[in-house]
Amino acid sequence: MVAFLKGIAKKQFHKEFRLNGKSFNTVEELLVFSKTVSEEVFSFLSNWFAITDVIRAQTSGSTGTPTAILLNKEYMRNSAEATGNYFDIHKKTKALLCLSPSYIAGKMMLVRALVLGWHLEVVAPNGYPLEITDQSFDFCAMVPLQLYNSIPQLQRVKKIIVGGGVVSDVLLKKIQNVSTDIFATYGMTETITHIAVRKLNHFLDRGSKKQSFENVYTVLPNVKITTDSRGCLVIEAPNVSDTKIITNDLVTLLAENKFRWLGRFDNIINSGGVKLIPEQIEAKLSTIMKCRFFVIGMPDKLLGEKLVLIVEGADLKFKVKELRDKIGVLPSLTKYELPKEIYRIPYFIETETKKIQRRKTLDLIL
Repeated sequence: MVAFLKGIAKKQFHKEFRLNGKSFNTVEELLVFSKTVSEEVFSFLSNWFAITDVIRAQTSGSTGTPTAILLNKEYMRNSAEATGNYFDIHKKTKALLCLSPSYIAGKMMLVRALVLGWHLEVVAPNGYPLEITDQSFDFCAMVPLQLYNSIPQLQRVKKIIVGGGVVSDVLLKKIQNVSTDIFATYGMTETITHIAVRKLNHFLDRGSKKQSFENVYTVLPNVKITTDSRGCLVIEAPNVSDTKIITNDLVTLLAENKFRWLGRFDNIINSGGVKLIPEQIEAKLSTIMKCRFFVIGMPDKLLGEKLVLIVEGADLKFKVKELRDKIGVLPSLTKYELPKEIYRIPYFIETETKKIQRRKTLDLIL
């Protein structure tokens, strides 16, 4: 350990920073303590304080093979300060880290705590984070599954940001009247987490139901957005990236700082010449679905691709015909958006960050 610490930079963290209730005078003290918290936390902090300007991070792999990229530490600090300013969460904010520090969302919770002077509590990353602790918090980042499972305890958190997946209409309805302010975030590893935010709740009681259910995001300051020839979002964010970031996210630009998210370009289904966006169809189906599901294109001799519905669950009472009848009378679906086949599979294949791997799950059926 002594030999290792010689390679640690003499960079300081915010004097108000706390980790699991403990304060520190030196980086060395912090590193020694972090090893008792978790190997992942220790590993990230070791890299953060090492004498280098970059951090190695890994993309989630939800649409392909996870890729290792290098992130500039100064840009990570900029991102942390932007989050603090946008959500008005500065020193002495009590925050919960319930995501893995192996991925960008967890890494940035640690960076925000170090840079902004938060009092950070770390729990094991699982699906029920608020059942692990009985404390109350000012701020937390979760994935949709964690948010759904935490609804009974949400009153213990003032603000939550949600990323890593789509928030369903079912979940939106359940969180409308909770006291917590909840926001969806748009971003990726390459943008060092979010560059845009969408408020998710406290709309229904103000008579703005439609607004709360639209995928409309507002970008953070110093971020410029355009679209490419495919209609996909292009991001210029000089505070967090040296280059333009060309995404595979189909969007509609509503203003210079607002966009509506439509779906992923790489998920588009070309069925007999008709282009279908799975995420738009899933939003309509979510009004009747009580379990996890997704739609995808399956190879078809006549259509090229046919739209199929994949449902997760081991329930032997699951009735395909009953579900097909319900879907058939949904007024919001066009004839092209009706699934040609319905398949049930016990469990979806997921990434380590709990994103559904659509193609790999479909391969189990094929």
